[in-house]
Amino acid sequence: QVDLVESGGGSVQAGGSLRLSCSASEYTYKSYCLGWFRQAPGKEREAVAGIDSSGVIVYVDDVKGRFTISEDYAKHTLYLQMDNMKPEDTAMYYCAIGPFSRLVPGEGMAAKVTIAGCGDYWGQGTQVTVSS
Repeated sequence: QVDLVESGGGSVQAGGSLRLSCSASEYTYKSYCLGWFRQAPGKEREAVAGIDSSGVIVYVDDVKGRFTISEDYAKHTLYLQMDNMKPEDTAMYYCAIGPFSRLVPGEGMAAKVTIAGCGDYWGQGTQVTVSS
């Protein structure tokens, strides 16, 4: 069991930036992946970005070039730097960890599928609102 707590959400205008953080209780898995997901009102939860224990990073096409995922292993903290934000980025953002899972580099649907493998333990979410 891993406890995850997201923070850093808020309201920003289009073109602005936010940095989300996800603090995790200590985990000692030798192999794992961490992911960011989001869910907009009336829509299904979708993958955003993932990073695994070997340093592989995968982004979905919608955020590529705008979002940056990173991990501070010593602090057990996951980050999502979001730049040049758009109104369609408005959603509840969740972090998750998948013990023993690894990411496979890919694009399009393959990126979404591989990041989905990181979703075993979940945080409660943090709201992000982007106004036009």
